[in-house]
Amino acid sequence: QVQLVESGGGLVQAGGSLRLSCTTSGLTFSRYTMGWFRQVPGKEREFVAGMSWSWISGRSTDSIDSVRGRFTISRDNAANTVDLQMNSLEPEDTAVYYCAAAPINDVSRSADQYTYWGQGTQVTVSP
Repeated sequence: QVQLVESGGGLVQAGGSLRLSCTTSGLTFSRYTMGWFRQVPGKEREFVAGMSWSWISGRSTDSIDSVRGRFTISRDNAANTVDLQMNSLEPEDTAVYYCAAAPINDVSRSADQYTYWGQGTQVTVSP
């Protein structure tokens, strides 16, 4: 059974930092592009950052403009984990953050490309 479990969410003041972690099991982790998405009530799930890996090209990353320079995605293929380091957090970053896995070679921003999803972890940034 494939499982993705996020952790590290919480309440933080604007300007603070959080590190989200996603532990996976039941899949060949290195063969999946990993992504972080976020969602607020009433809005569509939004891609935040993703990372793919292959023997040929190594790691490739993508992130949306609003988080670039503040958020850093990383993955550890040996540990089957992907993290999202979030710095300089803003109230607009408040959302439920989801870890997801896609059986594709390159990072996609489309949620429908991702097959497996974690349960989500709440990130709340206060002004």
